Amino acid sequence: MDELTAPEGFLLRPWLPSDASAVLRAFAPAEMDRQTDRTISGEADALGWIADRTRERDTRTGYSWAVVGEGGEALGCVALNAVNPVHGTGWVSYWTTGAAHGRGVATAGVRALARWAFGPLGLYRLELGHRTDNAASCRVATRSGFAPEGIDRRKLRYGDTRYDVERHARLADDVVNFD
Repeated sequence: MDELTAPEGFLLRPWLPSDASAVLRAFAPAEMDRQTDRTISGEADALGWIADRTRERDTRTGYSWAVVGEGGEALGCVALNAVNPVHGTGWVSYWTTGAAHGRGVATAGVRALARWAFGPLGLYRLELGHRTDNAASCRVATRSGFAPEGIDRRKLRYGDTRYDVERHARLADDVVNFD
């Protein structure tokens, strides 16, 4: 469970304190404030974020991986949260650093995460969602085998603005899992 490999050449591994600079780069754009419940503006904040990911893994309440390339640099994050073992479900999220946008990092990470969730973790259904105005996130979802299922109206609020979210899901017995 410590490392997952993606056939596309990326490795998924737990977050390490040495990844703090990558976390800082990822959370530098203002839009990333929506991805966490706190501001990540310095090394202490980044280390706290990494420590939280480690605690979640240790308590089995969440599973976050750094998606790393050949040089070992963290290029993005894929995570599985809201795991419900009774129903066999979980919620997938992902982000990449600016330098990794458009390189298939998130897609490779989500695919590897899904294989692990359906295999060793034994889940049946994975869900994810993205703002309807986020075409890049939609491409990651569909390229990762997640079928669109519907719109959750005004689900997210950032500041005073509410956003519709398109929900996607992938099932353990979807054909995409056998390609």
